[in-house]
Amino acid sequence: MVDDQGQQVGAGSALAPGGRPAPRAGASAPAASVVGVRVAGGTLNDDLRAIRVVWKRELIRFSRNRIRIVTSLVQPILFLFVLGTGLSPILSGSDHFNFRTFMFPGVIGMTVLFTAIFSAISIVWDREFGFLREMLVAPVHRSALVLGKCLGGATVATIQGAIMLALAGAVGVPYHPLMLLILIGEIALTAFALTVFGVLMASRISQIEAFQVVTQMVVLPMFFLSGAIFPTSKLPQWLAVLTKIDPLSYAVDPLRRTVFSQIALSPRLNALLNPGVTWNGWRLPTLLELAMVAVAAGVMLFVAILQFSRTD
Repeated sequence: MVDDQGQQVGAGSALAPGGRPAPRAGASAPAASVVGVRVAGGTLNDDLRAIRVVWKRELIRFSRNRIRIVTSLVQPILFLFVLGTGLSPILSGSDHFNFRTFMFPGVIGMTVLFTAIFSAISIVWDREFGFLREMLVAPVHRSALVLGKCLGGATVATIQGAIMLALAGAVGVPYHPLMLLILIGEIALTAFALTVFGVLMASRISQIEAFQVVTQMVVLPMFFLSGAIFPTSKLPQWLAVLTKIDPLSYAVDPLRRTVFSQIALSPRLNALLNPGVTWNGWRLPTLLELAMVAVAAGVMLFVAILQFSRTD
C-alpha cells in the first residue's frame, strides 16, 4: 500500500490523522516540548504593576477633566479673597495684619480635603457601574488596588494644594523656598491621610447619592472645626474640645505654623492667631502632629484593605 506521498506502507499499518503512518507499537514517540505556565498574581512585581496602573489611571482621569481642575479651585479662592476680605475688619488695627494671610493655610487644607474626598467618590461610581468588580477579580492582591487608589488620589490632591501655593504672594506670604518645600511635604501627607479616609468611607457605600450625603455630614464639620477659617484661641470650652477631637486640626496646624514661621508678628498677635493644638496647656510639637496624621492614615488604610478584602 502506498500513501499519498508515495511511501510504502504495510497493509496492516494504521494511518494517523493527516495520512501519515501511525508509530508502531514499542517505538519511542518524540518527546513533546512543555511550555512553562505562570499564573499571574501573587508576586511583588504584579502588585507593584497594579499599584502603578491604578495610580496612573487617577492621574489620567484628573488631567483629562479640565473643568474639575478649574472648579475645584474656585471655592478655595472664594473663601480666601471674599470671605477673608469680609472678615478682615475683625483684626482692624492689629499691626495692619491681613486676615487672608491667616486663612491661607486653612484654605490649602480645604483644597486638599475636598479634592481627596472627590477622588474617593470614583470608587462608588466604579462600583455602581460594575467596573470595580472587574478590578477586584484581577489576579493581584486587593491591597495593591487600594494602595494604588490612595496614592493616585493623594497625588491629585497634592497637585491641587501646590497650585494654591502660587497665590501665596497675593495674601502676604513670602515665596521662601524652604517653606514651600516643607508645605508640599505636609500637603502630601495630609492628602494621603484624607484620601485614605475617603476610600474607607467609600468601601461600603454602593450609591453615589448616599456617599454625597455622608461626606457632607462628615467633611463639613471637619473643615469648620479645624480652625481653618477662625482662630482657635479664646473659644468656648465646648467648641475648644471639638477642635481637639477633629483630626483635621492636626493637619491644618502644621501648615499654619510653617507659614507663620516666615511672617513677622507681635507676640500678642501670634498668640491670638497661632495658638496651636494644646492638651492641658501643652502645645503639641509639629512633628508629633504629623506623626499622628501618619499613624491615623496607616490605621485607616489597614481597615480599608480589610473592607475590600471581604467577599461581596
